[in-house]
Amino acid sequence: MSILNPALPGRVFTTAGPYQVGREKIREFARAVSATHPIHHDPAAARAAGHPDVVAPPTFTTVVQGGAVHQLTTDPDTGIDPARHIPVHTTEKLDFTRHIVAGDELTTTLTVTGLTERANAAILNTTSEIRDHNGHHVVTITSTLLIGAPQ
Repeated sequence: MSILNPALPGRVFTTAGPYQVGREKIREFARAVSATHPIHHDPAAARAAGHPDVVAPPTFTTVVQGGAVHQLTTDPDTGIDPARHIPVHTTEKLDFTRHIVAGDELTTTLTVTGLTERANAAILNTTSEIRDHNGHHVVTITSTLLIGAPQ
């Protein structure tokens, strides 16, 4: 018996609307991940480095893609039961065209690219494209989630 819906590969999940990247959100995230470089906190330092505003640490992508990941993990048709399955993020690769900065309006499109089931667990591969309000590519996130069978 399959843990997840075998028709998941090819399914697409998108954010409901653009994610508004705020300066304070970047600062809070930078503090949380101990990113101390001034470009993450000080607009003047960011501008001096050639950016329009403070720059998000690379892993801020987790925040931006959160809405699309939430859709994936809570859609009843996927087979993931949030009360019984805890997806574990196992790998992630980020391919940036440019940095995420305060003031960006970003949308995420997450595509399930693969599904493998073995030993009462599912390995779910996804690719997320984050684009700005003009539709320009910002970053591609390639991830793997491990989803165990309920005990």
